[in-house]
Amino acid sequence: MFEGGKFIWRNGEFLKWEDATTHVLSHTLHYGVGVFEGIRCYETDEGPAVFRLKEHVKRLFESAKIFMMEIPFTEEEINNAILDTVKKNELKSCYIRPIVYYGYKSLGLAVSNDFPVDTVIAAWSWGAYLGEEGISNGIKVKTSSFNRFHVNTIATRAKACGNYITSVLAKREALMSGYDEALFLDPDGYVAEGSGENIFIIKDGVVYTPPVTSILKGITRDSIITIARDLGYEVIERRFTRDEMYIADEAFFTGTAAEVTPIRELDGRPIGIGRRGKITEKIQSTFFEIVKGKNKKYSNWLAFVK
Repeated sequence: MFEGGKFIWRNGEFLKWEDATTHVLSHTLHYGVGVFEGIRCYETDEGPAVFRLKEHVKRLFESAKIFMMEIPFTEEEINNAILDTVKKNELKSCYIRPIVYYGYKSLGLAVSNDFPVDTVIAAWSWGAYLGEEGISNGIKVKTSSFNRFHVNTIATRAKACGNYITSVLAKREALMSGYDEALFLDPDGYVAEGSGENIFIIKDGVVYTPPVTSILKGITRDSIITIARDLGYEVIERRFTRDEMYIADEAFFTGTAAEVTPIRELDGRPIGIGRRGKITEKIQSTFFEIVKGKNKKYSNWLAFVK
């Protein structure tokens, strides 16, 4: 059973968790046109702090704009509602899910400006998405039989509900095959991202990550690029192939849920030494220092719950 929180914010008011329901004929349930974010709040010595709150909310609004959805709140109102939701649920650390979707009116592909747009924010305790063991020692990854989307097939810049159908298939395929996570290639056969994560590899001390063409422009990805460069590493955004990843010295996933998770194996081939590498560990430890409020250089990335 999913262990949720106590309260959910919906359209400007708090409801009990069990009362936050929606109609089974809501438009987004049938056609997938909705946008969402995944955000983490961390426990710090100064209280709970939401990581890169404004950037996440900005992306939520940009995703909605791509789908021509009008969110009936301002970015500032959603920022405050997210902080209030964490506080209302009395959470020291948590995962936060804002979602915007078309509600109940009618079915059919035509959507008009008078369709109801529901805005919901939930928060609950959630540990390491790919496991504490994965955070420390790395995970096993399988190249998916499914590809990431072409840029003209779907809106790849939006974090949209329907975009994750293929991710569900890829993740299930990987788990059924004895792996922890899936790796997508792009339509041209180059490495793209995981089922819900961005990807980095390290070779000869240089950090590489795919460009944001067919992948989601991750906020944790952006954070890691900044952190790695500040640590003195060269970071290059370019395409690379699956076999180039096989012979990389290190590799890791990034994402709000995944945080910084090392990859120890791809398609049965060990990456580097077959466990978390030294550069990955340095980047990872710096990231966790930042989100837990122990590195004041990046304090502007934290929004504290008052």
